Amino acid sequence: MDRTITLKIIVLALIAVSFGLFAVRFGRVVLRILQANAETPAAEFTFGRRCWIFFWEVLCQANVIQRRPLVGIAHALLLWGFLAFLLAEFDHFAGIFGISLIDKDSDTGVFYFWLVFLFAFCCTLAIATLAFRRHILKSEWLDPITTETSLTLALIFIVMLTLLPLWWISEPSRASQVIWWLHTIAVLVLLPLLPHAKNLHMLLSPIALFLQRPGFSQIPALQDAEDPGLATGLDITRLTALQAYSCVECGRCTEQCPAYNTGKELDPRLIALGLNYYMDEYGPRSESPILEVAISPKAVFECTTCGACETHCPAGIQHLSMIVGLRRGAVISGTWQDPNAAKLFQSLSEHGNAMGVSEAERDRFIAWQELPIFDGSQEYCLWLGCMGAFDPRGRAIIGSFVEIMQHLGTSYGVLSKEYCTGDPARRLGNDAITKELADINRRLLSHYGALKIVSICPHCVRTIAEDWNQLQPAEAGEVQAPLDATIEHHTEFLARHADRLPSRDTGPTVAFHDPCYLGRYRNVYNDPRYVLAQTATVVEPPRTRESSYCCGAGGGLVFLGDEGGNRRMNEERANELIATGADVIATACPFCSASFREAHKPNAGAGTPPFLDIAQIVAEQIRL
Repeated sequence: MDRTITLKIIVLALIAVSFGLFAVRFGRVVLRILQANAETPAAEFTFGRRCWIFFWEVLCQANVIQRRPLVGIAHALLLWGFLAFLLAEFDHFAGIFGISLIDKDSDTGVFYFWLVFLFAFCCTLAIATLAFRRHILKSEWLDPITTETSLTLALIFIVMLTLLPLWWISEPSRASQVIWWLHTIAVLVLLPLLPHAKNLHMLLSPIALFLQRPGFSQIPALQDAEDPGLATGLDITRLTALQAYSCVECGRCTEQCPAYNTGKELDPRLIALGLNYYMDEYGPRSESPILEVAISPKAVFECTTCGACETHCPAGIQHLSMIVGLRRGAVISGTWQDPNAAKLFQSLSEHGNAMGVSEAERDRFIAWQELPIFDGSQEYCLWLGCMGAFDPRGRAIIGSFVEIMQHLGTSYGVLSKEYCTGDPARRLGNDAITKELADINRRLLSHYGALKIVSICPHCVRTIAEDWNQLQPAEAGEVQAPLDATIEHHTEFLARHADRLPSRDTGPTVAFHDPCYLGRYRNVYNDPRYVLAQTATVVEPPRTRESSYCCGAGGGLVFLGDEGGNRRMNEERANELIATGADVIATACPFCSASFREAHKPNAGAGTPPFLDIAQIVAEQIRL
């Protein structure tokens, strides 16, 4: 038989085996994803917006480079090199059968050759950098080193090094044959490795980024009263499954997680990988409980829902919808029993507030502060929230903000009756109570004709602005009161009126702590700094803006008692803020203020800077 024919048969057989192994594994993954439940798409996320995200985060690798510049550039070069090599690889295999896709002697062919050469050189450096980080530096955030991961990098390295000489060598020789076979085998061995373990992200994460839910921490609505949340394989949606399989295991979420970094059991990476494991071992039609066989229940309820994991994930994994979904499943099924949570839910149901105190306490505060009652004639409805109405520190913030509104001549009023927005219940997975509170509040706001709402609590702002609209649809025949009002945080209000607030050239240094629900959830970073800069010098802590470190009070955890672990989150963050050397520590959330003051209560007056809300700082300047 002619040697050329024999070569074609051998290569065809190898290609068939390689593609066959790839198809078996990848097909199994795709089938499991498709067997999961469909998820109602978000109509407000347009196709154009999705295309932009794909271009910016997938093709440009913007998020990856921004978070870890050196490592991000190395990963980006691998992607760009892979894309640049695609045509060359097709040409390589087509050439076996006498088909040429690239005219190497044409201007276009020469340009393409040098382009591929450039990327091959850059990719070689990138692989060396990643290998050095993984094997020499041994970053603590990376997954354990596996033969599979090392082999994948080695094969990519060989592919890059062996393709270009084949273009240079014009005369057949033993050396060219060795290089040709080395390149061909490397490609054919690499292909079946792609659908395995973390390599899957190369295939699936671009799709996950394109299909991700719009916005931040978007929690899909329960379909009906019988919806059990995320409890078993039957409750996993296609998008959740796709995201679970897309995990890069890079450790960015773990590195940012305040629970993990203070010795708790929670590791956000293991939430995604736990669902990945469940899909592989049990499948989307299994009735086995996820929290018993794949993910730790304790870990799920250690999350503060700060969203640092979701912000820093380069693969578009939306951890918070997974975590809150798992909490829903545990709450609805009754498998999670916590006495503090039971007390919280009872307080919300019986008293309408998270503190479990009588509404008369709120009435007394309103009378003492001489707050006007909102009747629809005022411009703003001032939303007190549980902290503003019942907590002494929150009340002090309300008092300061009221001084500012009076200084500006802004008309405002508070509702005669107001109930908790349901934020802690929502984050802990109890949508039933959240919906009950939301419906009552919506009716009250609608009845009094509130069109503008302002609140000192970013948790309240987020819940009113977005979560109320994401709750389970109303039952048949039930009329849901429309809410035409817009709500803003008091720092946004202050920034808009900054030109009418005190301004001084000199002032104290102020370190600003970005609250999770104002920054990552609402994307408000500049407004608080702009307001503070009118009378002070703003200094930044090491972890700031999108990388801000949680105070530990979110996700309903402030109501669950001892947080466990080997360190407290509020103490760790408070120490970091104090270490800036600032004269004042500023924040813009009553939960953060309370947490930090609690953390340093034993050291109060011993050189510790005061922890104040922005409203308190501005009001003090007005009094001068």
